[in-house]
Formats: sequence, C-alpha cells, structure tokens
Amino acid sequence: MSALRDALRDLPDAVFADLLESEEEYLLVIDLPGVTAETLDLQVTDGRLIIEARREKALSREYEYLREDRSLFLDAELPLPPDATGRDGSATIDRGVLELTLPKTTAEVETTIDINDE
Repeated sequence: MSALRDALRDLPDAVFADLLESEEEYLLVIDLPGVTAETLDLQVTDGRLIIEARREKALSREYEYLREDRSLFLDAELPLPPDATGRDGSATIDRGVLELTLPKTTAEVETTIDINDE
C-alpha cells in the first residue's frame, strides 16, 4: 500500500486525499471542488486507479481574470494495493468530495476443479 500512499503525496498541492482501510475494503476520499459526477471518470485497470476530473468555472462577463490558480483538470493514475479490486467498487461525489470504496480480494474464494475420468 505504500505505493498508493506515495502517489497520493504526489498529487497537486490543491488536491487533498485520505486513504482508509478496513478488513474488507479501502476507502479513498479526495476533495475535488467543482467536480460533479458528469465531469468525473474513474477506471480500475491493471492494478491502477485512473482518475479524470474536470471542473467547470462559471465566470460572469463583467469580470476578467487577473490571476488563475484553480486547475480545471486532474488526470491521475494511482497504483492500487495488491489486494484491492475495482470489481464491486462504488463511488459517490457530493459537493466536490469523492468517496471511492474498493473491496479487498480474499484468498478464501474456493474453486472446485472438475476431474474427468478417461
């Protein structure tokens, strides 16, 4: 899990994230002000979490930018812990706070192997 912790530290300074763990799952909480479900894309591929987030700024015509520091995009690719899976994961975003739950895989899954008699 240290690779994920390190990757979270490398996110832009304006992005705040918490990583929590229970026995069954991981919970990743990321502040993404101005991002909505329509402007957010999450994918889990090859042990990596890919986040693409876009914030839309509403600017009144009577104003012009003197300084603009709030990024419009976040494209991040984060390594997941080896026991995390995107299968049956869930995500919510409320008022710019993303909560992503990723279940842990378990070694307890049993598979029966059929034996054919020749």
